[in-house]
Amino acid sequence: MPMSLEIRSPKYERAAITIPSEAAILQKGFNGTVCSNKGDEYTIRNNIIDLLGDKAMDMSWAQSSNHWKVTAALYEDIWRKRSLSILSGEEFPIRKEQELLNRWLDPRPAFWYMDIGCSTALYGRLLKKAEPGCEVVSLDFSVQMLEEARLKSEAEEANQYLVRADARSLPFFSATFDGLTMGGTFNELTDPARVLYEARRVIKKEGVFFMMHLVKADAWYLRLLQESTEFSGIKFWAIEESNELFAQTGFKVADQFCKGIVCFTKLLPA
Repeated sequence: MPMSLEIRSPKYERAAITIPSEAAILQKGFNGTVCSNKGDEYTIRNNIIDLLGDKAMDMSWAQSSNHWKVTAALYEDIWRKRSLSILSGEEFPIRKEQELLNRWLDPRPAFWYMDIGCSTALYGRLLKKAEPGCEVVSLDFSVQMLEEARLKSEAEEANQYLVRADARSLPFFSATFDGLTMGGTFNELTDPARVLYEARRVIKKEGVFFMMHLVKADAWYLRLLQESTEFSGIKFWAIEESNELFAQTGFKVADQFCKGIVCFTKLLPA
């Protein structure tokens, strides 16, 4: 049985909301309403804890495409399984990414992990596969992505909490998580510094942050291609630029591994 999840009210910073552990058991549908002692209420529908409701969010075109059902349906099975091989210029199966994720995070029983911008909860499922006794929160702002995450997690019996929220204001108290992950979302963020500051706030001082992100290409023709996509809201940094941003927001680079424009970074709280 998963442990219950305590979150911070999106409206009242000192108010807590307890999410029952049944919400994380994805083989059984869970619906209901939760509230803080201040009275603000939030719905849980098909195990998805919705902290946004109808709240309007400013987002880039790249981010808004995540709200399309077809994007959620095709993202992992069509694009995600091939993207790293295409972008790194060599065969790079998810298995290799999984090995790096497990080595750097070293998931442990009863430890709490969160995937920020989870899409279909690939990292959350991989962590549960490596260590079924760990607790996982997969967070995204897209209902469509979370619905697809629920289906895949249910099929793999990877029980975890699915939370719909804005990463610029994470609904958790400080030092909640033993580990964080982010896979590709970094390049789509409209306010990356703010999200990183929030990540630094909610991670424990001995925690690990696993980051997969895309960097500026060396070849001029690839640089032109990258620049042509920036209108959609996708941003590329040189490795030195991204590392400087990590340092500015309270992290230090403990390890880094790059293939082509794909970069894996192990961050620790500074």
